[in-house]
Amino acid sequence: MNRNLLKYVLAATLITSVASFYALKSDEGVKADPDNAGLKLPEGFGALKVAETGAKARHLVVTPQGDIYVKLAKPKDGKGILQLHENSDGKAQLTGGFGNYGGTGIYLKDGYLYASSNQEVFRYKLNDQNVVLSPDQPEKIVTGLKMGRQHETKSLVLDNDGNLYVNIGAYSNSCQVQDRGYQSPGMPGCPILDSAGGIWQFKANKLSQSYGDGIRYATGLRNVVGLDWNQQNNQLFVMQHGRDNLNSSWPALYDVKESAELPAECLYALKKGDNAGWPYLYYDQIQHKKIVAPEYGGDKKKEADAKYLDPAVAYPGHMAPNGLLFYTGKMFPEKYKNGAFIAFHGSWNRAPEPQKGYFVVFQPFKDGKPSGDWEIFADNFSGTPEKAAAGRADHRPCGLAQGADGSLYVTDDSKGSIYRIIYTKK
Repeated sequence: MNRNLLKYVLAATLITSVASFYALKSDEGVKADPDNAGLKLPEGFGALKVAETGAKARHLVVTPQGDIYVKLAKPKDGKGILQLHENSDGKAQLTGGFGNYGGTGIYLKDGYLYASSNQEVFRYKLNDQNVVLSPDQPEKIVTGLKMGRQHETKSLVLDNDGNLYVNIGAYSNSCQVQDRGYQSPGMPGCPILDSAGGIWQFKANKLSQSYGDGIRYATGLRNVVGLDWNQQNNQLFVMQHGRDNLNSSWPALYDVKESAELPAECLYALKKGDNAGWPYLYYDQIQHKKIVAPEYGGDKKKEADAKYLDPAVAYPGHMAPNGLLFYTGKMFPEKYKNGAFIAFHGSWNRAPEPQKGYFVVFQPFKDGKPSGDWEIFADNFSGTPEKAAAGRADHRPCGLAQGADGSLYVTDDSKGSIYRIIYTKK
């Protein structure tokens, strides 16, 4: 064989071998961890741990380019937003961080990354690869939001018409004269509702807005951490954290078991002007009724005024719903399309009854409305049933995001793990 021809054949063979190797590696793609990252999932699903941040990871977003932006409850090394980048195997490395503030809210929309502290909302311009251009020079969209010593985080979401929605949690349990006090009555008219206890709407592209520039879009919501925009019916849905202390404040009315089970954690479908009724009522998922709160003359049987909004779905009490995501991807089976995933962070206040939660549930939807019973989708974040019952969970699910391929990401704000759930059954 001609020497030049031999060189050509060898070079071509080498190129083909290298190409085949990388094609094989690419075809292998993202695989679940052998133990599914410790999670229990429905048949056909797997999970992997994408990264360990070592921080209190709250909400997150994932870009089509494989970047993950994670909002931290408190800054780590002076950074309140972590940026990670994924390899072809789905594992991610920390590539940077910015924002010297803690908080929960983060959202990606129309070329901007939006993020919140406990008093402000910022936005960062993105380039065509969805990378933040000037991480040290965010624009302030909203300033001076009310913050108390509880329910202070500002979750956020955007609609398709340039509007920003922000949760302003009530800095109170049930608007009592003495917060969480023994038989302390509710404050008449609940003055807290003027600046908290609801969802406020602002313009997404207007700088330095305050309460006066916004609209109190919905009220009577004690605290919302998980929220999302439903694209099917173009509507805001939120998960409310129900009130506490029924037994400790009103032991003559509620025993410890009733206090552990009540009230429901509620999913609400909101429209402008809606009032969900906090603090004047709570929803009893056992009686399937809106019940007048004891602080306002309730006796656990007296029904509240029908003018207040009914929940779309009521879930067991004190499980702390911290994440809500409508699934629009193509990876999961058809039953999941347009349904809702909800991350229940887990209870702390059901003792002496067992604590509950520490899982992600799936709520079926049809035509933009809940349809059918909810089911536990991802479980065992706690590590063992015993740890869950004792409230000593290893991990607590918080934020939810959908990847470009349709996989589901879950944060843990206890140890800072980031999970990715994939469908593996062909």
